[in-house]
Amino acid sequence: MRSNRVPSDWPLPLLAIALTTFGVAMVYSAGQTDVPTFVAGLWRVQLVWALLGLGVAYGISRTSVRLLEWGSLPVYLAATCMLLLLIFIGTGAGTAASTKSWLAIGGVRLGQPSELAKIAVVLMLARVLSAQRVAPTSLFGLWRPTLIVLVPWLLIMAQPDLGTGIVFIGIFFAMLYWSGVSWPLLLMAASPAISLILAFSTGVWGAWVLLFLALVLWKWPGWVEGATLVGANLVMGVLAPLLWDKLNPYQQKRLLVFLDPSADPRASGYHVIQSQVAIGSGGLFGKGFTDGSQKRLAFLPAQQTDFIWSVVGEELGFLGVTLALGLFCVLLLRTTRIAARSSNPFASLAAFGLTAAWFTHLLVNIGMTIGLMPITGIPLPFFSYGGSFMLSCWIGVGILVLISAEGRGKADGLVI
Repeated sequence: MRSNRVPSDWPLPLLAIALTTFGVAMVYSAGQTDVPTFVAGLWRVQLVWALLGLGVAYGISRTSVRLLEWGSLPVYLAATCMLLLLIFIGTGAGTAASTKSWLAIGGVRLGQPSELAKIAVVLMLARVLSAQRVAPTSLFGLWRPTLIVLVPWLLIMAQPDLGTGIVFIGIFFAMLYWSGVSWPLLLMAASPAISLILAFSTGVWGAWVLLFLALVLWKWPGWVEGATLVGANLVMGVLAPLLWDKLNPYQQKRLLVFLDPSADPRASGYHVIQSQVAIGSGGLFGKGFTDGSQKRLAFLPAQQTDFIWSVVGEELGFLGVTLALGLFCVLLLRTTRIAARSSNPFASLAAFGLTAAWFTHLLVNIGMTIGLMPITGIPLPFFSYGGSFMLSCWIGVGILVLISAEGRGKADGLVI
C-alpha cells in the first residue's frame, strides 16, 4: 500500500548532490600536486561511488518504512558478523595501515563494514526504542539500547578505530534524547566516561565528582543505581593514570599534542600544525582552486581524506568554508525537520540517528583540522575520499527521502 506517500523530498537529495559535487571537486584539487601521485586520479573513483550511491539511494527511497524496520535486525546481525570477521582477516589502508578496518579478499579491499554498521545500529536502535511505549527512566531501563550499541562499538574499538567509535557514542546519546530520555539520566549514563576524560587533572576531576554527587542527590535514582554510578566515577578516576601508562608512546603523544601541538611539531603535532597553516593562509578568498601551496608541496597530510577540509580553507578561503558550512547546516536542519514531522516513531528515531551521525562526523572532522578536537581519522561526509563512506552517506539520504515521503503528520516550527 502506497496511498500514504507524498511527493519526494527533492531539496534533500539536491543538497546531497551539491555537497557531493563540491566534495568530488575538492578530491580532484587534492590530487593536483607539484609531484604527481596516485591521488590525482582518485576523483574519478569517488565520482563512480557517488553515482552508485545515488542509484542505491533511489532504490531505497522506493521501498517502505515497514520493510526498513523489518530488515533492521538482519542488517544489524550481518554488520556485527562482518565486524567480528575483521578481527581475524581485517586489513589497514592509507593513514590507518595499522588498523583492521577494511575487509579484503584476495588482496582487494572491499570496503569498511563499520560504515554499514553505523546504518545498522541506527535502524536497530530506532526499532528497540520505538517499541517502548514510555522512554526509559532509569539506568537499568537502558540495557537494551546500550547492548545494541556496545557490541559493535567494542568490535570497532578492537580494530582500533577511535573515530568511528566516537560516532557510535554520538548516535547513542542523540537517539536516547530524541526518544524522550531526560538529560539528567543521559548525563548520569555518560558520567563514567566524563570522569575518565577529566581525570587528567586532579582538581578538575574533583570538581566534577562534587557536581556529579549534587546531580545524583537531586535526581536520586535509587540506592543501587546511585551507588553504582558513584562507584564507577571513582573507579574511572583511579584507573585513568594506570590506563595512561598502558598507552603506547605514540598514543600518549597524540593526546599531548591535542593540548599543545608544538610539543611534537615534527611528528605527532605535524598534522594539525600543517592543517592550521593551510586554513589560516586561505584568508577571505583563498589561494584559488587547485593552487593551495601547502597541498601542492605535499606538506598537508591525508589531504584527500581526513584533512580535505584544510584544502577547502586554503584554496577557497573564508567564503568557500562558509558556503560548505551553509550547505551542511541546511542539510542537517532539513533532516531534523524530517525527524520532527514523521508520525512513525521508528522513522522519526531513524532520521534523527542519521542526522546525529553526520553531525558527529562534521563536528569531529572540522574540529581536528583546526586543533579543537584530537586527530582520530574521521572523514567528512560527502567530501572525504572513500567508496564505502560515500555509499553509506547516500544510503542515509535514501532512507531520509523514504521517511520524508511516508507518514508526514507532526507539525513543527522548522521551515527549511
